[in-house]
Amino acid sequence: MTSAEGTTTTRHRIVVGVDGAEPSLAALRWAVRQAELTGAPLDIVSAWEWPVSYLGWETPVPPDYDPADEARRQLDKAVSAVLTPGDAIEVQQSVIEGHPAPVLEALSKSADLIVVGSHGHGEFTGMLLGSVSQHCVTHCHCPVVVIRGTPRD
Repeated sequence: MTSAEGTTTTRHRIVVGVDGAEPSLAALRWAVRQAELTGAPLDIVSAWEWPVSYLGWETPVPPDYDPADEARRQLDKAVSAVLTPGDAIEVQQSVIEGHPAPVLEALSKSADLIVVGSHGHGEFTGMLLGSVSQHCVTHCHCPVVVIRGTPRD
C-alpha cells in the first residue's frame, strides 16, 4: 500500500485463533480492538482434527459427523458474538484442518501478530497456559499475545 506521501507502507496482519472457549473469545475481542486501533486486517482462524475415535481408538464417529462443518459453525457463532456490523475492520475467516498449534505456527510466518486465549476446550481446568498458547509463544515466527479469559457469571 502507498501512503499520500508516496512511501510504501505495510499493513500488519493479525491472526487470532478461536475455538469457541471463553479465553478464545476474549482473544478475539482483544484482536478486534487491536485491528481497529492499527487498521490491520484480521484473520480469524479455527483449526480442527478428526477425533481420535474416528481413527478406531474408541467409539466410532457417527457417519454424518463433519468436523470441518462443526468448526465453521463454532467460528461463525464466535464471530457473531464479538463483531458487529458497524465494525470498520477487514476480516477474513478460515477453517483449517490440523492441530491448532502447528496451524498457527505456520500462519505466523506471514503474520505480524498472533493472538490466542490462555487455554481452550482441550486443556485441564486451572492450567496457567494451555498447550496451544505455550506452543505459539515458543515456536511462532512473530510476536504472540496470550489473552486470559474472564469467567462468565
